[in-house]
Amino acid sequence: MVNRKTWSVPYYSEKQQKAIEMVSELMNNNLGVISSQVLQEYSSVALTKLKQDHGIVLHQLVLLEVFDVVLMEPALIRRAIEIRSSFTISFWDSCIISAAESAGCDSIYSEDLNAGQYYSGIKVNNPFA
Repeated sequence: MVNRKTWSVPYYSEKQQKAIEMVSELMNNNLGVISSQVLQEYSSVALTKLKQDHGIVLHQLVLLEVFDVVLMEPALIRRAIEIRSSFTISFWDSCIISAAESAGCDSIYSEDLNAGQYYSGIKVNNPFA
């Protein structure tokens, strides 16, 4: 059993707290898919920009493992290149869409892509808008 209360830390910014609440809700409802790329990006930001202790980041990664994890395999990377070409978006954003597409997702949460837009039939929701 995952103790989801460990996500709630009072010194987080309002934006971080909103993200924590959203992820916690998905966890509590056994919903959600995450790609290995997103786990890597999260780890990088947590360790460098947020300057979190590596032990905390490791613990948070264990918590995120309750989601279905899409591994970025070569076929998904090739698909990401096709998506990038079709929508003129960054390669990294197209990888997220490719992973979501392979998992059968109908929507993704992103603040980087255009909220409300569909990419390969997947709607983008900005949780901070």
